[in-house]
Amino acid sequence: LVPAGRLGDALGRRRMYLIALAAFGLTSALSGAAPNATLLIAARLLQGAAGGMLTPQNTGLIQELFRGGERGRAFGFMGAAVGLSTAVGPVIGGLILTAFAGPGGWRWVFYVNVPIGLVALLLAVRLVPPAAPGGGLRGVRPDLVGALLLAGGVVCVLLPLVEAETGGLRQLWWLFLLAALLLVAFARWEVRTVRRRARPVLDPRLARAPGYSAGAAIALTYFMGFTGVWLIFALYFQHGLGYSPLRSGVAVTPFALGLAVSAVIAGRLVPRLGRWLTVTGVASAAAGLAVAGFVLSRVAGADLAAWAVAGPLLLAGLGAGMVTSPNTTLTLAAVPSRMAGAAGGALQTVQRIGSAVGTAVLVSVFYQVLGHTRADYRTAVFGTLLSASGLMLVALGLAVWDLFRQRRARAHRPSPAARHEHHHHF
Repeated sequence: LVPAGRLGDALGRRRMYLIALAAFGLTSALSGAAPNATLLIAARLLQGAAGGMLTPQNTGLIQELFRGGERGRAFGFMGAAVGLSTAVGPVIGGLILTAFAGPGGWRWVFYVNVPIGLVALLLAVRLVPPAAPGGGLRGVRPDLVGALLLAGGVVCVLLPLVEAETGGLRQLWWLFLLAALLLVAFARWEVRTVRRRARPVLDPRLARAPGYSAGAAIALTYFMGFTGVWLIFALYFQHGLGYSPLRSGVAVTPFALGLAVSAVIAGRLVPRLGRWLTVTGVASAAAGLAVAGFVLSRVAGADLAAWAVAGPLLLAGLGAGMVTSPNTTLTLAAVPSRMAGAAGGALQTVQRIGSAVGTAVLVSVFYQVLGHTRADYRTAVFGTLLSASGLMLVALGLAVWDLFRQRRARAHRPSPAARHEHHHHF
């Protein structure tokens, strides 16, 4: 994500967007055609690299092509697209697995990306304007040391968490210490790179951009509580209630539809309401998930569960739409356009780390409660969704703190008349 954002800044984001989109379609086809598990993992690794190349160009293009309120609306539409794809994805996945039953049915989950990718590529060639080209790679030495230190640190954080269910935290805890060393080394290397007037993977001066550090911290803690709930709902609906994958996907649709609608509206309100949107959104999302957990713990019948939880999930979705896109807009608002790709990639890396940490924590809570209560799925889903709400409350606290920080900054900012007087005396 971060090196690809930097490449987009250097080579031109439209060019990188088209390359990455084509690569994602190709690697999806390779994943579907993989003859064994080893080649499937290799193809998935390449597919992940293509996705990581693609995503930062979205935020970079929006930063480059839009200004002021238009930028907020553009991020709002991007958030709506994420919400709709979140709604449609599980349903289409369930339909594919239902239509292509049998040992090879999973392949079509990858093959479906190929026609979608081709259509998207044709539309991108036609509709994405040739924005200001980057300076090219001439004179830009890639920061390979920085990229390797960052990648190593992130892998060392994520690997024990991904392997948590099979004892990864107990066996691989030492990787957290190695991650701390690698990330400290990365920070020092990037500062040194800037001092040598070279181009770093992640410019440490981004931390001084107003709102960037606060927005990244909010994204980290919010995604810790937000992302893992999809796996928890799937475990509860499919294992606890016996839903099919299709029915499980339909059951969580109210959340994604609420997110899609809310993101478009919130994008228009960012210039007017600013950080208040984040505060309201996180509070609503946390409340919706807590109520959803309470409702599921009280509903006994499988037929009633999806209907009973639709309202709380809609509330949580409406709140979620006020968080991700507005927070991206506010976090990147003061970032110079020349750093937009790398800054967006870094923000999305933070979100991915939060997602992985949160998913590992929530799944661990789910199975711990399940084991202690002798497979009581209702108690397990209640405890886990309550934990997700608790993680979101940390993000809420950070958003409230940033709101008051902005107010103090405005209160201590000299008035235009005072600034004029100061310049006059000078």
